[in-house]
Amino acid sequence: MTKQKQHQNLSQSRDGGYTIIESLVAMIVVSVLMIAIAPVMAYSVATRVQARRIELATMAARTYIDALRVGAIRDDTTSPKGFPIEHNSGSLDSAPAPTNSSSLYCVNLDETPGCAGSKEFFVQGAWRNTANPTDPTTTGYELTVRVYRADAFSSPGTMTTIQQSVANSGLGNPKAPLVVMQTEIPPTTQGAASAYRSLCDRLKNINGCK
Repeated sequence: MTKQKQHQNLSQSRDGGYTIIESLVAMIVVSVLMIAIAPVMAYSVATRVQARRIELATMAARTYIDALRVGAIRDDTTSPKGFPIEHNSGSLDSAPAPTNSSSLYCVNLDETPGCAGSKEFFVQGAWRNTANPTDPTTTGYELTVRVYRADAFSSPGTMTTIQQSVANSGLGNPKAPLVVMQTEIPPTTQGAASAYRSLCDRLKNINGCK
């Protein structure tokens, strides 16, 4: 009877040992899997954050364009900063990137005053009109818009003009614009003028413009 009990106790002890080993193996397998999928999960989260940031930057660009169209932003000291810079020396794509934020239009999306955080944006505009008017608002102009993260100007480095991509950028390059747009701004001093009329006036040799 005693030998049978000893045999049973020995069998139970061996079974317990196997359970511990299996638990350790399971933990190792789970750890390896977590290490393998952690970069994918981190990249997925980063891509979602960047996509949301680009969505907000697009809203900021449209707000800026609407403000220019209604004349809320003018080339004077009484309106908010951010009137587009003149760039008639080439295509609007070649307009230089900003070196600082002192003359850019601020879009603040949180409760903190000013533009400094990752949820705020600076918008750069550049206008082009080959007629080279003194005041482009009287004749209308082509406009390119670039939206940068506000916190990009507080870190060292040179701003660029190439738009970021959501697909392969993760959290993206903070020195690159989140959004780049081009549009036409009609004359803001002539209420009846349309963007089409402004374009025809400046490009009279285009077929169909009368």
